[in-house]
Parts: sequence; structure tokens; C-alpha cells
Amino acid sequence: MAKAISPPNLYDKVSLQNPLHRAFDVTIFVLLISLLVYRLLHFSSNGFAWLLALLCESCFTFTWALTVSTKWNPVEYRTYPERLSQKIQELPPVDMFVTTADPELEPPILTWTIPAGKLACYVSDDGCSPVTYYSLVEASKFARLWVPFCKKHDIQDRAPFRYFCSEEVPLNNSLEFQQEYNKMKDEYEELASKINDANKKSIDWNLSSGDFAAFSNIERKNHPAIIKVVWENKGGISDELPHLIYISREKRPKASTSL
Repeated sequence: MAKAISPPNLYDKVSLQNPLHRAFDVTIFVLLISLLVYRLLHFSSNGFAWLLALLCESCFTFTWALTVSTKWNPVEYRTYPERLSQKIQELPPVDMFVTTADPELEPPILTWTIPAGKLACYVSDDGCSPVTYYSLVEASKFARLWVPFCKKHDIQDRAPFRYFCSEEVPLNNSLEFQQEYNKMKDEYEELASKINDANKKSIDWNLSSGDFAAFSNIERKNHPAIIKVVWENKGGISDELPHLIYISREKRPKASTSL
């Protein structure tokens, strides 16, 4: 049976050799030991000041030796992020928490990129903003198209606002790719327009019913906890989107001041 070839390591530990520096440290250590031996040999013929000098020099030698020992075998870690795709099956599941407090100071268009793979993404919104929740919902719809597109064409830059920032179309002469690229770019521009309109409050929110009912009649600094599952990867399949959960923690300043 052929032995399975393990994927290459994500990093290598390289030892850094510096003979000149080591020779300098050894010379200092020999001189310090010689000084202590000289103090001990002539201790009986000297007074109290000699004893204090011996104690101080002993402490200094001990501290110096500890410091040098930590630097005796320096190493350097060389990382290889390009090998990450080959080790993806060995990586453990990861929960990622994204905190946000203000959709104006922290534009949702820059914070909603959803990673694929073994992730559960929790977005904690301290502002309890329907704009942020709306952005996540719309972004999850776009991600269901974007992630398969990236996997199909082996696109490494998964952030669409970076991928589409260049005016040049990626070098791929196939007609299928060109059509899908133009479609994805149109979808992204439509998504960006929706989020920007929501951020400018040009959307008429219906908070009395539906998915946004939890945001009705609440204050930014005084509201119950809101937890909404935007997307759930029920099968735990790595090729699908990760879990995406919106969280806004409870705030009761009036109750806290009364205690």
C-alpha cells in the first residue's frame, strides 16, 4: 500500500547561528567567574565591603547567565500562507466574532465579507442597528453566489471589494468565465448600492412585522438581547457557507443605575 504523502508544513523553524556572538558571551562569562573566584580566594583578608561586592557580583552573574541562556539558541519561524489550501482539511473549526457599534463610523460594506470553510461567524452589534442586520442578510445572499464562483475559478482573493476594485478584467479568455465575472460584478455593485442606501436611511424600514420586528420600539442603549441566525450550515459541509449569526447584547442602563 502506497504511503500517503502528508501536506507540507505551514511553517519551518530555522536556527540562527552566530559564532562570533557566542564567543563574546563565553568570554564575558569566563571573566565573571574569574572575578568571583578571586573574591572568594581573598575573602578572609578583606572586610565587609568585600562581602557586599561579592554578593552584588554574584547576583549580577546569575542574572546575566539567565538572560544569555534565553538567547543562546535563537530561531526564526518562516511561514508559508500559500500552503494553507493544502492543509484545510486538518484545520480545526473556528468561531469568529465581529463586533460593530455604529454603521456610519464602521461602514457595513467594509465589514460583511463572509469567509467560507470551517467557520461560525458571530457579528456582535453594540448599536442594535437594523442597517447592520439588513447588510448581513443581503451579504449572505450574495455569498451564496460569490463563494461557489471563487471555488470554481480558484480565486484566492475572497474579499469582493478588493477583487473588483481593479478596472482590469482578470486574464481568463474563456467565455464562460467572462460571463460569470460580469454577472458577479453586477451582483456586487447591486449589493453595494443596497447597503449604501440603507446606510443613508433611504430605505423605508417596516419594523412592525416581519424579520425586522425585533428592532421596533427599541432604544440604542436600552433594549433586550437580539439573536438572529442569518444563515445556518445544517449539514456542516465545508463547501457551503459558514454559520452566520447576528447578536446584539442586552442593554438596561436604567436597571443598572437603580441597583
